[in-house]
Amino acid sequence: MLPDILMWNKCGRIIMRLSERLRIKPERALDVWYSSKTNLRLHDPNDILYLMSDLYIVDELILEIQGR
Repeated sequence: MLPDILMWNKCGRIIMRLSERLRIKPERALDVWYSSKTNLRLHDPNDILYLMSDLYIVDELILEIQGR
């Protein structure tokens, strides 16, 4: 698991990339991120999602939003 400061940085990067990909305001991307199952997975110590790249995680979140 990542230390808190690295996890916060990773979440911030993911939120900004999500904002860019979906062409939404960062505030809306923040809401989407924190209400997602992907966010919960990232913080789950039994899940290795935190090892994946920011872009991979954004893709996972977009798939979640699309219902796949």
